Amino acid sequence: MREAVTPATRRAPRPCDPVTRAAERLDEARRTGVPCDPVRDLLPIGDLDTAYAVQSLLTDRRLAEGRRVTGWKIGLTSAAVQAQLGVESPDFGALFDDTALPDGADLPWGAVLQPKAEAEVALVLEHDLEHERHTVADIIRATAFALPAMEIVGSRIRDWDITAVDTIADNASSGAYVLGNRPVRLRDLDLRTAGMVLERRGEPLSTGAGAACLGHPLHAALWLADTLVRVGRPLRAGDTVLTGALGPMTAVAPGDVLEARIDGLGSVRAAFGAGPREGGIR
Repeated sequence: MREAVTPATRRAPRPCDPVTRAAERLDEARRTGVPCDPVRDLLPIGDLDTAYAVQSLLTDRRLAEGRRVTGWKIGLTSAAVQAQLGVESPDFGALFDDTALPDGADLPWGAVLQPKAEAEVALVLEHDLEHERHTVADIIRATAFALPAMEIVGSRIRDWDITAVDTIADNASSGAYVLGNRPVRLRDLDLRTAGMVLERRGEPLSTGAGAACLGHPLHAALWLADTLVRVGRPLRAGDTVLTGALGPMTAVAPGDVLEARIDGLGSVRAAFGAGPREGGIR
């Protein structure tokens, strides 16, 4: 039986407990820019709740630094990736104010460790979602508009040697994200059949459609809304939700210029500079 990804309740970790040790390992990789060993050796085998406790501790540290949570990302929305990692549901991670980039942004190399790119549908909310159980209609009513998005996923863990425990602890392998600039109302879209192509200077790297994301990107948003209510952090008006990859992620190299196009939503572009990082993200 594969495991369900179930977020942990908050707890106050002790300085030498496994949660703190795992958080320290990931934090050191973030600070130094040197990827670390997996953290699964520090945590109970397959214990996803403990992995979420690590993520929560790291989120609290980012908040203490003055960063703000501006939304949430959903990961593991592909059935193939879930099977690979031995889980049967998605995971989530926090989005921070300093990880949001405008369309066409040039991201310095090293700002995200071991970066890879995914094309996604982003939702921007105008109403809270705080009921115990929601419907797709609730998600539609709460959403102001959708945007094309490119998530720059990254791993603080060396060579992307991850299990579900590792990626959850590492904020669902979150790095940065780029949003398009043409808002579209959900009523004007058919997200399930919307095709996607992610290109490097005109060369297709990844293709897919909305159905690759839990059957429909709004299904992923529904899962997130219910899950965050259960852990006491409901989605709020103004939040951005990255609903999950529409196709396989692709590795990124210095100097790359990537563009994602999603039917009905338009395009979003990001460049990856060869110059050194001067601070931020990781």
